[in-house]
Amino acid sequence: MATLVPGTVSPTLPVPAGIKRPEYVGRKGPRPYTGGEVQDAETIEKMRVASRIAADALVETGKAAKPGITTDELDRIGHEYLLDHRAYPSTLGYKGYPKSMCTSVNEVICHGIPDTTVLQDGDIVNVDITAYIGGVHGDTNATFEVGTVDEESHLLVERTREALDRAIKAVRPGRQINVIGRVIESYAKRFGYGVVRDFTGHGISTAFHTGLIIPHYDDPYATLVMQPGMTFTIEPMLTLGTADYEMWADKWTAVTRDRKRTAQFEHTMVVTNDGVEVLTLPSQA
Repeated sequence: MATLVPGTVSPTLPVPAGIKRPEYVGRKGPRPYTGGEVQDAETIEKMRVASRIAADALVETGKAAKPGITTDELDRIGHEYLLDHRAYPSTLGYKGYPKSMCTSVNEVICHGIPDTTVLQDGDIVNVDITAYIGGVHGDTNATFEVGTVDEESHLLVERTREALDRAIKAVRPGRQINVIGRVIESYAKRFGYGVVRDFTGHGISTAFHTGLIIPHYDDPYATLVMQPGMTFTIEPMLTLGTADYEMWADKWTAVTRDRKRTAQFEHTMVVTNDGVEVLTLPSQA
């Protein structure tokens, strides 16, 4: 399989003035988050709206992930879906990021910038999209198979989805955050997959990233106890080889050091009194 090379990044897509921007747009970075990790009922309800829009945008974009399409065109589809639903693409302008989603192809672990790269039959591509509306964010991603992929890649995609599902089932009030990574890592080890440690899940609410870290490996220091009302993402990244990475010159695109393939899935969720509610489920679910 050919190693991915950067394409050409097109100009940033416009957003109508009537759509509210997050506070970090036009600035070098977001202001420090000073709120808590437990959200009130009003904020959670707003997050349900933002998360559902993001989930539906992901579905629409995924339908288009076929051989011959560019990742830039995927970005346009997701961008227009969000705007049509009066949501702002959270990644657009976040710390200078130039696009409305991340598209991570084959060996790209995360944060691939949409460009002129043409998807080929047999590729896998992760689409990571976040909606901002009502003053809150909803963040989700999925890895899509482009055309007919080889069995090894297919299993990686399916098992990464399963790792996320298992981790979600482990979320309960009273448990420590590290149970999430323990479940993911133990499952991934069955198949000899690498578990990426340098990129994690995160707290999310009125801030895109609140500062709360959700490791996808068994981290003995992740001892914060989950409480009802806590909102965060789980987004495991599994690899066919090493979990070590290198960064492209764009300072965003992280690729596996051995250039072997990697897959990722993500949901935004809230801890409930007796378990968890996944917020980024599409309307058809």
